[in-house]
Amino acid sequence: MRRLLLVVGAWCLVAPALASAHPLGNFTVNRFARVEIAGDRLYVRYVVDMAEIPTLQRVPLRVEGLHVALDGRRVRLRVERTALAHPRGAAGLRTTRFQAILVGPRVTERTVVAVDDRNYRGRIGWKEIVFGATTPSRSSELRAYPKDLLSSPLDVTRATAALAPTHDAPPALLAGSALAAPDRVADGGFASLVARRHLSTLVVLGSLVLALFWGAAHALSPGHGKTIVSAYLVGSRGTPWHAALLGLITTVTHTVGVFALGGVTLLLSQWIVPETLYPWLDLGAGLMVVGVGAAVLARRARHAHAHAHGHDHHHHHHDDRRGLLAVGISGGILPCPSALVVLLAAISLHRVAFGLLLVVAFSVGLAAAITCVGLVAVLAKSAFSRFDGNGRLLAVLPAVSALAIVVAGVAMVARALPKVSV
Repeated sequence: MRRLLLVVGAWCLVAPALASAHPLGNFTVNRFARVEIAGDRLYVRYVVDMAEIPTLQRVPLRVEGLHVALDGRRVRLRVERTALAHPRGAAGLRTTRFQAILVGPRVTERTVVAVDDRNYRGRIGWKEIVFGATTPSRSSELRAYPKDLLSSPLDVTRATAALAPTHDAPPALLAGSALAAPDRVADGGFASLVARRHLSTLVVLGSLVLALFWGAAHALSPGHGKTIVSAYLVGSRGTPWHAALLGLITTVTHTVGVFALGGVTLLLSQWIVPETLYPWLDLGAGLMVVGVGAAVLARRARHAHAHAHGHDHHHHHHDDRRGLLAVGISGGILPCPSALVVLLAAISLHRVAFGLLLVVAFSVGLAAAITCVGLVAVLAKSAFSRFDGNGRLLAVLPAVSALAIVVAGVAMVARALPKVSV
């Protein structure tokens, strides 16, 4: 058992600090353009797939930002036909599927066609341009996104190709399965709870238990500071009480974060694009974590200095409380998009109380998993102290854990900085 604790404790310290990106699939405005010459005329089939949150915000549909130039001269595109559908997405919320056939001028010889899609600038999402009637689309024209959509969506807004007249028929609007909502988000199981038809007491209780489970599962996926929590508790005389307090701070922070982002999404979406807040939150959490690591390192240096001069003081309690607060906030400050979708769906379904309960249960499950990781780290450290006879390894643990926290914080800052938009 002691050996198992040691292995788990060591894993907590050296586990990768780099978390994967949050699945912002529910925030995306995705667009696709197929540019072709059918007969002797230029056509564009333009598709917009809007996820649940921009649909809820009533983001306007646009095609005028699609600029096309023939041999360097911009041409005018006329909208010939359009189709609009609102398939159901996560948690029963509507999504938007918009198609337009755009017609350009006649093309009588081989021509260089340049496309520049300026629609929905600043919105995250899949952006794809293809040329020709038969060229395959990597997203099947926004119907089936590849699995790497969440971490690295295709981002093609400008493209150029040489096209010539053909014997192809003009493009048509897609129908049937093309009007279904594509799968965009990984945490669909949790989001579906709020849309249950009949809410008996048993269904509500069962949903809350499932929400707890989904919260814990979300916490154990990459991110949410498990490495940081473990390293902090190992490096700062952490106790089981500290681990429990961390869980409580994470619960409160995550719940408040979801409610605040929900308010921004519904009330301030004209001025603030909600998904642009995520990199800022990530940056804030990263800077907080770097600060905590630096504080633990400084405290360790002071302690070593005092010990060398025969002064051994234990006035760490205020530092420990402040550090715990910062670590807990950094673990819960990034609201899970699925929890936000549940909250917004609950508001649109007039089930606000049920939605709030589900979000709180999700946050509690998330914090319980983080608390368990923290408890394992604390127990592993106490087992390690008994195993480490002369205390030499135990003496360097706080410095090693502080370095792990600083590295994790720097990684978070480095990941957030390129995505931050002013």
